[in-house]
Amino acid sequence: MDRGAQVGQRMTDQPSVISRRGLLGAFAATALIAAPTYSNAAGFLRGAGDIRRLKMYSRRTGESLDVIYWIEGDYIKDALTEVNWFMRDWRRDRSRAIDTRTVDIIAATQQLLDTPTPFLMLSGYRTAETNALLRKRSRGVAKNSLHMKGQAADLRMQGKSVRQVARAAASCAAGGVGRYSRSNFVHIDCGEKRLWGR
Repeated sequence: MDRGAQVGQRMTDQPSVISRRGLLGAFAATALIAAPTYSNAAGFLRGAGDIRRLKMYSRRTGESLDVIYWIEGDYIKDALTEVNWFMRDWRRDRSRAIDTRTVDIIAATQQLLDTPTPFLMLSGYRTAETNALLRKRSRGVAKNSLHMKGQAADLRMQGKSVRQVARAAASCAAGGVGRYSRSNFVHIDCGEKRLWGR
């Protein structure tokens, strides 16, 4: 069942480029705006009629999300509830509030990539149990992962390379961006500004 479609609205994507000037232009002048709301990215918010949209799907659950979650300065509570459920720990079927800063970075990254293609979400929120399980399988999983706080997501996008997605996310200058080329995904979080991997 497409839970996001219950709340979401369809909009036409506006073009943008991956550069500081292009980022400012994309977030200041277009009708569809998706920008981080904190740190160095606060200056990206400009103009009236701002709308932020998120598009993702999950092969694990078979669910899709296409939702407008912010309009003219206000987050839409029901839409965020949909985001929280979509980004749940599917292994435990448990959800928590996803940090809106992370949601904004993901949406801004999607806007910068200038494509209607949704993100494939590999991992959103993780319970402590799931994080411990994944740590046993991989040395790349942090003990105190921001996934457990609802502040991180691991994503990939069909037709876009890890480098392209990471570059767009890093252009937001608003959190952590990890490149995992061998596994074909990008980690995005709302923690300290940093870049790692290749």
